[in-house]
Amino acid sequence: MSATLAEPQGGIFSISGRMWLILLMVQLANLLFGMTITLANLVLPEMRGTLSATQDEISWVITLNLVATAVVTPMTGWLSSRLGWRRLMFGTVFGFVCASFLCGMANSLEMLIASRVLQGAFGAPIMPLGQAILIATFPRHLHATALVMWGIGSVFGPVLGPILGSYATEAYDWRAAFFMIIPPGIAALTCIWFALAGFEERRAVKFDWIGFLALSTAIVGLQLICDRGQRLDWFDSTEIILCAIIGAVAFWVFAVHCLTADAPFLNPRLLLDRNFTIGLALSAVNGMLAFTSLSLFPTLLHDLRDYPNDAIGTLIAARGIGNWTAFLVIIWLTRIAPRFAIACGMAFQAGASFWMSTFDINVTQHEVFLSNLMQGFGQSIAFTPMTVMAFSTLPRHLATEGSAVFTLMRNFGSSLFISLAVLMLIRSTTANYARLTENITPFNEVLLFPGLPALWSLDTSTGLARISAEITRQASMIGYVNAFTLMTLVACLSVPLGFLMRRPSAT
Repeated sequence: MSATLAEPQGGIFSISGRMWLILLMVQLANLLFGMTITLANLVLPEMRGTLSATQDEISWVITLNLVATAVVTPMTGWLSSRLGWRRLMFGTVFGFVCASFLCGMANSLEMLIASRVLQGAFGAPIMPLGQAILIATFPRHLHATALVMWGIGSVFGPVLGPILGSYATEAYDWRAAFFMIIPPGIAALTCIWFALAGFEERRAVKFDWIGFLALSTAIVGLQLICDRGQRLDWFDSTEIILCAIIGAVAFWVFAVHCLTADAPFLNPRLLLDRNFTIGLALSAVNGMLAFTSLSLFPTLLHDLRDYPNDAIGTLIAARGIGNWTAFLVIIWLTRIAPRFAIACGMAFQAGASFWMSTFDINVTQHEVFLSNLMQGFGQSIAFTPMTVMAFSTLPRHLATEGSAVFTLMRNFGSSLFISLAVLMLIRSTTANYARLTENITPFNEVLLFPGLPALWSLDTSTGLARISAEITRQASMIGYVNAFTLMTLVACLSVPLGFLMRRPSAT
């Protein structure tokens, strides 16, 4: 199951028809999973209205999907050993498509949440398994080419999802955004059935239930703390305290068990590989930067600039254009100067984040488009050499397990950082609203200036309400700027990491 299909020494023209079919299959599967990452955020307001849910209740649609994905991702290595590549990939995509159909059919909040949990659980193995299949089946000198093509689905899906989802929602309703997953899902299943024919080897591998349950509990605890801490007032809440205690104990059990068990759930020897360990850190940072802005911009443009959903999706699509532009040079850069490419990619993302941190309430479409294009370009420039170097020194029999951990760090880093960015947004908005309202008094001569809008009158309740709404907009914009500043800091700190990786000897 881990043998390469061929060992030619040519370039892209030496890729066989079977390899192209595998690439197409992996791209389609990645595209499906990537689309749903941002799709639910886009249609969240419509779902809340249809299902008569509160903000706190509807948040479980996002939270439990992320939790299910984080819990099942580390199981990819064990599942692939027990089921084989073909059965696992076909089963997980089939389950993912069915769960998406159930999301569109949901007529209650409980059914929608359950369907989203299934969607996260079935979708979790798609990205790590696809990456592992490419690494194991392609010869090493073609890894950069294969991963660039694999990256088309993984980075373009989160961009394509909001675009198609916004048009489907505008034309019909939010259910159509989930139903549109089904046709490409059927195409992906067809490709999987033929591309992975013969890759059905199965091995009886003992499952470490103690390690799995301990890690899952720790991940769930931390995710719930980050997602619900602000709403429940952090450690003034009994729920948050219990999550913290249970999560900490579970992580201690997991760490001790991994170091003492004969066959732990996750092999700690993975962390002895310097390239792979640094790659995990870069993967987490890349996830933080890639998905945080995708979560922030829709609400910024919708709430503060009154953009419709289709316009928001089109502007964010600039990320995909940046991704595609990078594909023109990234294979050459990965072969010639991979560490420099990683540093350049992170620097581009730092520059884009800094540009976003200079936005004000009058931000233009031009600025949003170009900053997202720049970030997408940097993301792709960093991702491929980062992945190639992280796995270049890792034994091939650890590729599937390593890919699961690699994807786990990317997904968990993104969900954790999104929670932190939203926390900074909420706190900054509240603090700046309080600060700005201190100046709204009859003794402020500026408010008596005759050039001010007549609707901003301090003498009427309507005027005060309009002033309050404008202050809220300005305070929210400061919150978004602070979140983008946090992204800039993280990106800048990650620039030197690429130079710490060892360049592998040529094969």
